Amino acid sequence: MRTVDFYFDFGSPAAYLAWTQMPQLAAETGAEVVYRPFLLGGVFQATANKSPMEVPAKGRYMVGDLERFAQRYGVPFQHNPHFPINTLALMRGALGLQMRDPARLQPYGDAVYRAIWVEQKNMNDPATVGAVLQAAGFEPQQFLALTGDPEVKERLKTVTQEAVERGAFGAPTFFVGDTMFWGQDRLDFVKQALESQ
Repeated sequence: MRTVDFYFDFGSPAAYLAWTQMPQLAAETGAEVVYRPFLLGGVFQATANKSPMEVPAKGRYMVGDLERFAQRYGVPFQHNPHFPINTLALMRGALGLQMRDPARLQPYGDAVYRAIWVEQKNMNDPATVGAVLQAAGFEPQQFLALTGDPEVKERLKTVTQEAVERGAFGAPTFFVGDTMFWGQDRLDFVKQALESQ
């Protein structure tokens, strides 16, 4: 079975765009997407990297570029005025669901990405997070318990460290076998690599 490892963090607008394209990529290539929620802040720290948005000229360019790709993909995109978002609890939630209730990872990811990169919600605010999750059919108290689970916390550290060891320095990062691709604008290369397997 062809597989692509997809490392993502909700705080990355490029990872949001990649997320929207994963079902189509899987359908077109017959590959399985292996979702790898990781902590982008941890990756930045380990690799001495930083968000392109922290470089003003690059940040301005990136917003326009992301809008162009959103139009190409036919998906909505709005830059979030509350950026950067602290995604620690959100990523623990993603990993916790993947561990405990994997079928719910996709609807959870859809809801969180939409809240941040379409509806421009302040997901730094716990009350806003609770409201978004409730509207998407999740129980906020169960979510809180999941994000506090020591096993989930440890697993997020492990997946993040594993990404760094494999060479990741940003999000989204894809691996087809041992070959790494960085950025949602490299999906054509990801597809090509999958089709040549």
